[in-house]
Amino acid sequence: MSTTKGLEGVVATTSSVSSIIDGVLTYHGYNIDDLAEHASFEEVIYLLWNHRLPNKEELTTFKKELSEVSAVPKEILDQMKSYPIDKVHPMAALRTAVSQLALFDEDADEMGEEANGQKALKLQAQLPTIVTAFSRIRQGKDPVAPRTDLGYAANFLYMLNGEEPDEISVEALDKALVLHADHELNASTFTARVCVATLSDMYSGIVAAIGALKGPLHGGANERVMKMLSEIGDMEKVEPYIKDALSRKVKIMGFGHRVYKNGDPRAKHLREMSRQLTSITGEPKWYDMSVKIDEIVTNEKGLLPNVDFYSASVYHSLGIEHDLFTPIFAVSRVSGWIAHILEQYENNRLIRPRAEYTGPDRQAWVPLENR
Repeated sequence: MSTTKGLEGVVATTSSVSSIIDGVLTYHGYNIDDLAEHASFEEVIYLLWNHRLPNKEELTTFKKELSEVSAVPKEILDQMKSYPIDKVHPMAALRTAVSQLALFDEDADEMGEEANGQKALKLQAQLPTIVTAFSRIRQGKDPVAPRTDLGYAANFLYMLNGEEPDEISVEALDKALVLHADHELNASTFTARVCVATLSDMYSGIVAAIGALKGPLHGGANERVMKMLSEIGDMEKVEPYIKDALSRKVKIMGFGHRVYKNGDPRAKHLREMSRQLTSITGEPKWYDMSVKIDEIVTNEKGLLPNVDFYSASVYHSLGIEHDLFTPIFAVSRVSGWIAHILEQYENNRLIRPRAEYTGPDRQAWVPLENR
């Protein structure tokens, strides 16, 4: 029995949702560069779930359907107020609240196409409401109810800050959501598919995926990138900080990728967004520092930035708290998780790999009194 650590390079299933071929990322065959430049996040959600882009009427209807189910049960918001606010990470709060959503959905265990379609809409629409509500609750503020006249990205920023966002911020967040929507069989997506392959419900699959995304080697990387930038503080300290870290073999978060060997195609879009936003906010140092770190790590280690590296300064420039970076990743990636869950249901087989045993062999039983 041959094994591969971390299942690297192992093809575990077939999928039409997204592909990474020769370093090119596509969603249902559409190049990520085209989608990042031209598509709204709502169009991308529709594409991932329906295998095609919507026409104008379908998009209008889809946006309406999302907005109609974006409110979260009051009981869940009240429960969030009882969380240990000063100790709990927002990803833990999100994981718990999403699990609670199932308790208020009478069709949570219904597996029909229509029931799963409704659950998909609710999960996609309600994750932003949960994330923003938790952010405000821990600041001692009341949650802001979603508006039906705002798009997905605009509504998130509105619920977060309590005021209508400017166009540039909405455009930046919308593009970031598009770039993070799906990424083939990544750790959290694989976790979701393993979960629902048992024919567990969609809520369970999303909770499992959130748990996987929470880890710093997956969704938590961009939060740690911003922590590093904050610790460095200014341009003069970049080179000594990074070179010291490299000499001590400390992992520089936001670099390298298991799949991309010639660079993450999403990184260039986030780099440009970082340049624009840090200039607008009057804090170009975050972009300049990022570029300098990029140059040093690339030259010293041959590692290129991934999607997490420049997204850190983008979210920071949008005024988003650093520990909300990973929940925002979930707000986007839930679209891909749902697409993969629906695909798993359509052609399901229990996912049950084997493990090569490396423990002791043929041990003799010793009675309790003789041990």
